[in-house]
Amino acid sequence: MKRRVAVAAAAALGLAGLLGAGPRGLAGPLLAQTSPPVAPAAPPAAADEDAQRRQMEQLKRDAEEKRRKARELKGRETKVLKDLRTTETKLRQTRSSIQKLNRREKQLERDLDVVRVDLSRSERALMSRRDRLALRLRGMYKLGRQRELEFLLASDTFAQLFARADYLVRVARQDRVLLLGIHHEKEKITANQQRLDLTLQDVEKTAQQKQREQRQLDKLRAKKQQSVLVIQSERQAYEAAAAELERTARRIKSVLDELERRRRAEEEARRRGTAPGQPAPLEPYAGVFAGARGGLAWPVRGEVVGSFGNEKHPKFGTVTFNSGIDIAAPLGTDVRAVARGRVDFVSNDYGTYGQMLILNHGDGYYTLYAHCSAVLLARGQEVEAGQVIARVGDTGSLKGSILHFEVRQGRSALNPLEWLR
Repeated sequence: MKRRVAVAAAAALGLAGLLGAGPRGLAGPLLAQTSPPVAPAAPPAAADEDAQRRQMEQLKRDAEEKRRKARELKGRETKVLKDLRTTETKLRQTRSSIQKLNRREKQLERDLDVVRVDLSRSERALMSRRDRLALRLRGMYKLGRQRELEFLLASDTFAQLFARADYLVRVARQDRVLLLGIHHEKEKITANQQRLDLTLQDVEKTAQQKQREQRQLDKLRAKKQQSVLVIQSERQAYEAAAAELERTARRIKSVLDELERRRRAEEEARRRGTAPGQPAPLEPYAGVFAGARGGLAWPVRGEVVGSFGNEKHPKFGTVTFNSGIDIAAPLGTDVRAVARGRVDFVSNDYGTYGQMLILNHGDGYYTLYAHCSAVLLARGQEVEAGQVIARVGDTGSLKGSILHFEVRQGRSALNPLEWLR
């Protein structure tokens, strides 16, 4: 009996809980019968589900916003780097144009010298012919026209008459040649004067165009410097530039793999001998470079602003690997080969390495020279140690005017400081 009462009470309490009776116990059902009906509260599970749904929607909105910002940042990074590369391309074209104008200017100066010499020679010849003509005219004036007839009639024999007549004809011919010569020299002087005027006009036009190109070059340099400052000051742009530098370094490894493959193919062809009608393979540079460790001359003298190995950015803390060393030097400084070799690769625009060339020193050793403003050699040319091969520049560089120098054995990068004396 007690057990049935306890069960009934428990059931009543449970029903009261569902109806919201609270601590008032069994009074809940009675109040429920006499009070107005109340809407039941939402179950806890449904409320939790709504909260989670709202939270998920907020997370989605946050994620989309972050993705949008990431796309904007990526666009900015790409734009800065793209602007930098575009500016460098225009810089290279402008420098090339200025170099052509310099060559044209020198050629025009040589042409001017030639024209001035021709003009001076023609003027001297004209003066000489005029002097001779003046003497002849004075003589003719003093003697008069009748003296020629007297000269002929004074002949004693017919033979003497014919001889004197022939002499007078020769004199007349000489006078005609003298007059024609004066006319010809005048025409030459006129032509040379016109050539001189046209050449001077070309010189002036070339100088004006050179000034325009120089102003454009200065603007492009300032624009490039601004892009470099953005990359150096903004982490995202710097990291994008570092990533591009790493991609270029990987491409360099592929280039060196191909060069090494060619070198081995040359050695194999040399061992087999040259087939009839085939060109002889290039001679190797074996036994020279490998023993020069610690004794190579520097390619250019200057401060080392980038060391071999991992480099940590002082502001951002990011780490990038430098496969060579960076040597600061004034723009246009001579770059010299550190050892005897052969030019195996040349590029006027190799990404972040700019203008560069690679020398093959035999036995799988190579040296690389990058960021040049000018490369003075072509692929296949042989060079001696100390020979000028390029000029220091800032193409592809974020560090200003530098030479990036690498020593490689195959595709493996070696510390250049251990090879230089």
